[in-house]
Amino acid sequence: MHATRTPLQIWFWGAYLVSTQTPGMSALQFQRQLGLSRYETAFQLLHKLRAGMVRPDRDRIGAQWPIELDEALVGGKTRSEGRGIHHKVYVAGAVEVRQKQDKRGRRDAYAGRLRLQVLNDRGKRSLETFVTDNIEPHSHITTDGWQGYDNLATRGYDHQSVVLDGDPEKTEKVLPMIHLVFSNLKAWLLGTHHGVSAQHLPAYLDEFVFRFNRRFYPMTAFDSVLGIGTRVPGPTYDALYTGQWHHSATSAKT
Repeated sequence: MHATRTPLQIWFWGAYLVSTQTPGMSALQFQRQLGLSRYETAFQLLHKLRAGMVRPDRDRIGAQWPIELDEALVGGKTRSEGRGIHHKVYVAGAVEVRQKQDKRGRRDAYAGRLRLQVLNDRGKRSLETFVTDNIEPHSHITTDGWQGYDNLATRGYDHQSVVLDGDPEKTEKVLPMIHLVFSNLKAWLLGTHHGVSAQHLPAYLDEFVFRFNRRFYPMTAFDSVLGIGTRVPGPTYDALYTGQWHHSATSAKT
């Protein structure tokens, strides 16, 4: 926001809209709501605000709460380029499984803090880097039986691996939270944004995580995006399109 040519009232109104509207906003909707003449201005403003959705000093999740960990293919659809060819990328996800007690004393599980990150691949090195960067050591982590998670115990984590064999009932029982997260993420990308390119997907992951972790406190989200936005640099339009800008949820930053 430093040295911006955009009026401050536009910044405040934009930050309010992007942080409090439950489904989020596409750049075209954003342009219309703010009365901006150029789509490119709305697109860049949105990405600047997304840069303010990640605390530079954010801590790792886990510790006292168990973690569900998985990875999924996220992104565009095949464009008539032959079977097996797609424009999707791997995204790793980790979510805390917390407990709350209702008035009758029953304890119900709900999703706590979330972390998402684009991966170069789903190999051991990529997955272990995601885990060590985002999850506190000694945390209890549940995964499926994929071999990419085999070394988590030697990395200092309490790792539980469950072979699912593609059984949806097992998946629902063992990894319900993270699979619901991925389902909601894909629906949000297609429903609100009508698909997202691999180049800019990390920025949308940042926004999704920001919204998810503050879903119970929308006004706190508004304060956060303004506060962080004054402390971190945002991308220029050229940097967004040339690939010089690295979003925080991309593996290139880890």
